[in-house]
Amino acid sequence: MVTGFEFAIIGVAAVLAGFINALAGGGSLIMFPALIAIGIPPVAANVTHTVALTPGYLGGVYGQRKDLKGQGKLLWIFIPVGAIGGLAGGFILLLISAGTFHVLVPFLILFATGLLAVQDRVRGWIAARAGRTGGTPGKGSALVPVGLASVYGGFFGAGVSVIVLAVLAIFIDDTITRLNALKQAISFGISAAAAVFFLFSGMIVWSVVPVVVVGSIAGGVLGGKLASVINPVLLKWTVVGAGTIIGLLFLAQLFGAAI
Repeated sequence: MVTGFEFAIIGVAAVLAGFINALAGGGSLIMFPALIAIGIPPVAANVTHTVALTPGYLGGVYGQRKDLKGQGKLLWIFIPVGAIGGLAGGFILLLISAGTFHVLVPFLILFATGLLAVQDRVRGWIAARAGRTGGTPGKGSALVPVGLASVYGGFFGAGVSVIVLAVLAIFIDDTITRLNALKQAISFGISAAAAVFFLFSGMIVWSVVPVVVVGSIAGGVLGGKLASVINPVLLKWTVVGAGTIIGLLFLAQLFGAAI
């Protein structure tokens, strides 16, 4: 049973996550540990986190709908791939034991933190590559890498957008804006498919879902309004630092329990 104080913690974490996502990305590194901190088991926290944050991906797709014009064929190809991968990742999450996922949690958090840390370098590389023409392996060759990234996204969503964007840049010649829009659509497909699958898992903590949805939307709006006065680079490295500390604390707890 979630208490009033715990609802307050989740509400603040959701606002922070939405705010961080609007400016730098990486809000999952705040939201997921917050759910665990109030006593929700890791698998249930991950399932709840995925379901609650799915509307945010839809908002991202809507916000970049103009950049998706002319990409209809790619959407028909990659959204189903993302959805199938998301379902597979969700199935694997529920298939493995809670103990196994508990062991994986610190490594997943540290991996997602590392992805956030190199995000700007990846975007720079993508921008440089997207400016070239020719020489890419072909769109069809992206199916397997996008599928594998989607499996990761269904299993543990933090950082999946960076992976998908990097994969698209390798195989598709286009502007970074259009690639990012395509990435948003694929990420929504991954998250939505996993979320639908999780609806039947019985593991969603429904009481916190509205708080996370409303809080993350409010944080996103606030982030958009303060974008001109907040240094996103400083914010990103603050989140990277926090994610690293959180991951190491989970790791220390894991090894402490094993001793």
